[in-house]
Amino acid sequence: MASSRSWPFDDDDRPSGSVRPLSQADLQAILAHLGDPDQLLAGTGADRPVLTMRVRASVGRPGGSAQTRWRRARAAEWAAWTRTLPWRVTATLGIGVGGGLLGNLLAPRLGLAVAALAAVVAGCGLRFRPSPDAVAWRRGAAGERRTARLLGQLERQGWAILHDLAVPRSRANLDHLAIGPGGVFVIDSKQYRGRLQLDRSGRLWHGRYPLAPTMRAVSFEADQAAQVLPDPGVAVVPIVAVHGVQVPWGKVVIEGVPVLPARRLPSMLRQLPAVLGPERVADLADQARVRFHPAA
Repeated sequence: MASSRSWPFDDDDRPSGSVRPLSQADLQAILAHLGDPDQLLAGTGADRPVLTMRVRASVGRPGGSAQTRWRRARAAEWAAWTRTLPWRVTATLGIGVGGGLLGNLLAPRLGLAVAALAAVVAGCGLRFRPSPDAVAWRRGAAGERRTARLLGQLERQGWAILHDLAVPRSRANLDHLAIGPGGVFVIDSKQYRGRLQLDRSGRLWHGRYPLAPTMRAVSFEADQAAQVLPDPGVAVVPIVAVHGVQVPWGKVVIEGVPVLPARRLPSMLRQLPAVLGPERVADLADQARVRFHPAA
């Protein structure tokens, strides 16, 4: 069911986690643990100082598995196309000869030119072109790389970003896993053309295709990721970030999954209330690196 509620989450939708005031003893212990220039003091959107920890840089190859699927699909289609090359050449030459004969009937001096033109047109029509399904994998990989560049802006605010992860004992694949002060998020990148629209019943469509299966898939991926991470008290929130199209009302929530333009993702995550401390972020990021593996 679609919703026009504002972002960040309402109280019932916030990622779970333990939060308590930072005592002086806690602060001294954390400062003693940090002790190097990579640990930095940052401010929230409300200019209240909070301690953040510079975690290890982003890992994983954004769009790696989608790029692999694109290359495999293109290679398979190319192999199939080359098997039809003899009849394609024959057809091109035949069309050229036919065009030349027709040109001679109309004007003898135009026969050769018409033959060449007919052969070129036929050759263009019979040339190799990857299928729309294969091209969709290439476009998806490009979208994931664009999202990765946007998420990279969050590293200075203590976020860890992992890309293109295979979930153990599952067919699920995470485009991006973001772990930071605002919580843990599975982000699914989509590179679309055309437009997104809501129907009267609140369903979101991309052209003629409903996006309900996409919402269910990313929710499943978030559930699987939550089972892999070590702390069952930390909610993993799914998000769909889209490129290339406008989102109705700027952002919508469909079946509990926020859908928003990818360019708004960094600012949205930065504005979330802190639910994880810096040490917990670093620990979850380290655990994620151990328990997940690159999909490609």
